[in-house]
Amino acid sequence: MNENKTERNDRRVFRGVVVSDKMAKTRVIRVERTTRHAAYSKTQRSHEKFHAHDEANESKAGDTVEITSTRPLSSLKRWRISRIIEKAKV
Repeated sequence: MNENKTERNDRRVFRGVVVSDKMAKTRVIRVERTTRHAAYSKTQRSHEKFHAHDEANESKAGDTVEITSTRPLSSLKRWRISRIIEKAKV
């Protein structure tokens, strides 16, 4: 086996909240991160939105999900929903 080849388990994984479920098989996920400011050491919150593939349309807005990086599926989708961690409280 070629040792330079990356393994499937080396994919990036994030946890976030479904913001939009209005597209077919696509969800918009908001991922929040906390970082320390380099000079002032203050904790800062930042967020980023990712388009993720949801083949079965299982997740709904407000659900907490885990997304995993994958090959490009469209011009925006480079992630897929690997599992639903917590359903939204209605």
